[in-house]
Amino acid sequence: MLTTEQIQAILPHRYPFLMVDRILEIEAGKKAVGLKNVSANEQFFNGHFPGYPVMPGVLIVEALAQVGAAAVLQLEANKGRLAFFTGIDNCRFKRQVVPGDQLRLEVELTKLRGSMGKGHAIATVDGEIACECDILFALGPVVEK
Repeated sequence: MLTTEQIQAILPHRYPFLMVDRILEIEAGKKAVGLKNVSANEQFFNGHFPGYPVMPGVLIVEALAQVGAAAVLQLEANKGRLAFFTGIDNCRFKRQVVPGDQLRLEVELTKLRGSMGKGHAIATVDGEIACECDILFALGPVVEK
């Protein structure tokens, strides 16, 4: 299990854009499972939507991408590098995510060739699929922190 501090040692994201609170499982270069506790205090709820707060779908996908990036960046050869989103395929939203929900974020890396890769991602709330997609990424340079 990785805490927020340990996640921040892997990913460059910081509040308010770090979308992962904890990594429950991680297998470098293969898969990762993370959690996002969706609080009523999230900044995006101020405008999405007043009186009917719903987590934006693109931020659910971003949370999935961050979990996938943690799995990729755990590989020794990728430590210190950045992972960039290059595409999203077959994305479907099947349930709204609202304050009080806990997102379980599962990403299995299905292809990793050179600096490019792909992963299958599923976000669930209480066992019900909220979002499912294939995420594509490219690895960037090593960045000094």
